[in-house]
Amino acid sequence: MKIGDKIQGLITGIQPYGAFVDLENQTRGLIHISEIKTGFVDNIHDVLKVGQKVLVQVVDYDEFSGKASLSLRTLEEEKQSIPRRHRYTNERNKIGFAPFVQQLPIWIKESKEFLQEKKEESETK
Repeated sequence: MKIGDKIQGLITGIQPYGAFVDLENQTRGLIHISEIKTGFVDNIHDVLKVGQKVLVQVVDYDEFSGKASLSLRTLEEEKQSIPRRHRYTNERNKIGFAPFVQQLPIWIKESKEFLQEKKEESETK
């Protein structure tokens, strides 16, 4: 068993701080209350029951004692898709650099006028 493995288990006991699980490979583990689900868990008995079969993910494993820290929350979060961020672009219009090409003569003209004004101001001072 290693960290990240997903293993079937059977809940054998529930305490206020977490649930004990017997795993398929004869190992015992604990699902801490913070690893049961995303968000606040007021009463573990509302979420888990003794004798319930669960799929858990190994968060930590102590080879010397043979005990594992388990999580249901990581599997829950794994299922949630990350929304694609909207990019503000005109990519779907397939116009490329055409708007720049159209604007470039106007920008050049405005820049020349601005520079001419600055030159005249500096000469009068």
